[in-house]
Amino acid sequence: MARRLPPLTALRAFEAAGRLGRMTGAADELHVTHSAVSRQVRHLEAVLGVALFEGPKNALRLTEAGRALLPGLTAGFERIERSVALVADTEEGELDLSCIGTFAMRWLIPRLYRFQSACPGIEVRMTSSERKVDFARDGFDVAIRVGTPPWPGEAVALFAEQFGPVLSPRLARPRPQELDGLPLLHTLTRRHAWAAWSGLSGIQVRAGAEREFERFYFMLEAATAGLGVCIAPWPLVCDDIRAGRLLAPFGFAPSGQDYVALRRARRHAKSALFCDWLRAEAQRFEAAPGAA
Repeated sequence: MARRLPPLTALRAFEAAGRLGRMTGAADELHVTHSAVSRQVRHLEAVLGVALFEGPKNALRLTEAGRALLPGLTAGFERIERSVALVADTEEGELDLSCIGTFAMRWLIPRLYRFQSACPGIEVRMTSSERKVDFARDGFDVAIRVGTPPWPGEAVALFAEQFGPVLSPRLARPRPQELDGLPLLHTLTRRHAWAAWSGLSGIQVRAGAEREFERFYFMLEAATAGLGVCIAPWPLVCDDIRAGRLLAPFGFAPSGQDYVALRRARRHAKSALFCDWLRAEAQRFEAAPGAA
């Protein structure tokens, strides 16, 4: 059965005007004149047989009918935009990236200017997430995760994770390897990091106290401030180690996990360019030091 809908241009004009609250704002967004938007809205009102706006021209507000119609149109246009983006194959426009929050803050963002310089037509829109990737459910183009296979979609290997204890110089003892009695820091997102490192290294540290933080970057800030010792991956603390803000008395060892960039199985130009850049940045990234 054929769908009986008002003209798409009229629906777009009303949605933009209702969402932005101004006809002039809608005109700017749609790259048309104010009178064109107003004309399309009046046409939509005539087709529907209801008023969608009320009040003076300089202070329009949605009617009850307008408020009922707007949310569905906004959601619908957003879904259309996402669907178009999934099949569009251009080297310009938005690229939606899902990334582990602390990795984005500590490793990706400080390097992202190089990608923007190389590909100025691509706007990276970043969302922080650590949940399992589901390209059928989520609308992003690329996801950066750390873990072990199997991976959804196509996986672009970045580097193997290396991790180890780090602490502020103000906590260091004559022999930096002496950690017994110092507060051990944990995070909800990696509760078993100390146990995993001890199992791999064979080193047991007797904690003076234990503190847990909700977010990984909270824990890293606590370690930098001298509140205790934490287990951290090399990419997240490399700049602090080089600047002397943190010490790594045992160096870094492989954790058994890998950082990867994941993308949909169907290639598309923007995600290919971004993943190629990520791979190149990972290759130039310096390996972690061994034990001090």
